[in-house]
Amino acid sequence: MLFSPKRFLRAMLISIWFMILVFPVMGIKISKKAYIFLPERVMIFGGIVFAIAIFWTWYFDRRENGIPEGGDGAFLSAIKAGAARIGGAVNTLQSNKTLGHGLMAAALLFFAVIPHVTSMYQTTILALAFIYVMLALGLNIIVGIAGQLVLGYAAFYAVGAYTYALLNQYFGLGFWACLPIAGFLAVIAGVMIGFPVLRLRGDYLAIVTLGFGEITRLLLTNLSGITGGAKGITKIPRPALFGIDLSPDMSSIYVYYLALLAAIITIVVVARLRDSRVGLALQALREDEIASEAMGINISSTKLQAFALCSCWAGFAGVLLAARNNYINPQSFSFMDSCMILSAVVLGGMGSIWGVVIGAMLLTLMPEYLRAFSEYRMLLFGALMVVMMLFRPQGMIPPAKREYRPKALAEEGGQK
Repeated sequence: MLFSPKRFLRAMLISIWFMILVFPVMGIKISKKAYIFLPERVMIFGGIVFAIAIFWTWYFDRRENGIPEGGDGAFLSAIKAGAARIGGAVNTLQSNKTLGHGLMAAALLFFAVIPHVTSMYQTTILALAFIYVMLALGLNIIVGIAGQLVLGYAAFYAVGAYTYALLNQYFGLGFWACLPIAGFLAVIAGVMIGFPVLRLRGDYLAIVTLGFGEITRLLLTNLSGITGGAKGITKIPRPALFGIDLSPDMSSIYVYYLALLAAIITIVVVARLRDSRVGLALQALREDEIASEAMGINISSTKLQAFALCSCWAGFAGVLLAARNNYINPQSFSFMDSCMILSAVVLGGMGSIWGVVIGAMLLTLMPEYLRAFSEYRMLLFGALMVVMMLFRPQGMIPPAKREYRPKALAEEGGQK
């Protein structure tokens, strides 16, 4: 029964608690002369929470006690059947290379013509989404493939962006000259943080990398004589096209295509890396460090390679971000940025390539396209994330499992 007295009372208490929590934010509007109270907004929010709480408790009570046939169970069975069909479609897409290549070609053609059929706003937002694809795939190397939790990834991102900005400001170096330098310096930063944490894992590794990210941000803020402090660095030039002066719109389109090309290169490189000898060593490290070391894998070297690879792509993405925005400051590389990139990896499916790509695109584009909801867009965004993690915790497109069959058994199965 959906509306049992116990469940009704429980949902009512939950909604009252949430209304008390959000009242200072949603129920009070500050004007120049007085405070304006808006209780109707809080009541609407409480009604929504009440409805969600009723279905939430009903679903998990059914899940815990077992679902009978028919009645309420038919609804949940339909939900599970739909989720199973989605999972089957994902598995079919991963196994059918022809269909996958066709979809990739169609997506590439779609993104190639976007700047010519849409507004400049859409073009710049998609350019940012491609940069986040680079970042998420780079983080996927260390988190998804190697299984090492890193929370300070924005620090490597900042190294790349500030390398370009400072080298251009003080030495006049252009985009293409700074791109490899930024990648190299980001690799050095990754190896520097990798050495002290070789023996750490899990929560301890996450705390150390989080501290590294905050230290980097504070250094960029306090070294105001060099980095501009909290004001940041302005007038960062965009990349040149064979010395041709481009208009602002054409320059934005050029940066868009550079970001698209960089995202494609990142996808290819990370996919090849995952199936290479280094990638298999990283996956073994993720599953069991002790067993990996017993099989002859150098744990220290493998971890350092993972940190170097992920930080390199973050450095490249930082250069693209500085070129796209023409301005950077330390707040552009906060802990929330690291969380967003990590969320893209978890949402898409840790270790998956296409899942992480789709996750990064969604997490970048959804907050922008939910601006119509103004004050509530981040609330809706968070609710969608929670629902996704509850009903598909393995991610949208989990990585396909590798299967090994001895040659003799494969031939025997073929003959049968």
